[in-house]
Amino acid sequence: MALFGIFNISGSALSTHRQWMDAISDNVANMNTVRPADEPAFRERFIRAQSVGADGDVVRSGSRQDNAVGQGMRVTGVEFGSAEGRLVNDPTNPLADENGNVRYPDIDLGEQMVSMTIALRGYQANIAMVDRAKQAYEQALTLGGR
Repeated sequence: MALFGIFNISGSALSTHRQWMDAISDNVANMNTVRPADEPAFRERFIRAQSVGADGDVVRSGSRQDNAVGQGMRVTGVEFGSAEGRLVNDPTNPLADENGNVRYPDIDLGEQMVSMTIALRGYQANIAMVDRAKQAYEQALTLGGR
């Protein structure tokens, strides 16, 4: 591992957690998006991430690298929730069909807030790790000047 590898590892985690928070923000912002009943609802976005092994490849579960020191994490894909959503009877809505139905996404605000808290805590932990590593390197530099 390089001398400053901790910055690469924490940096990759910061990037992954930021993308996760962006997806959650997008989900929350669109949870009241109305569509006509015959169109698909807004689809909730999920970020898929995995740890990166010592050789730079994504670590697969059950591989020999499971116990090796990793090099961080990365987003490996994006998944989307159901486009079915939920039908709501709202005859006053201009997008309502002849039966008065419109389609809303099926996004649970509680789940989104729990996910946001987890992502935020992960982001904060990695910021703290970068700060502590920076302080340790600064202290090491001052030892040579005494």
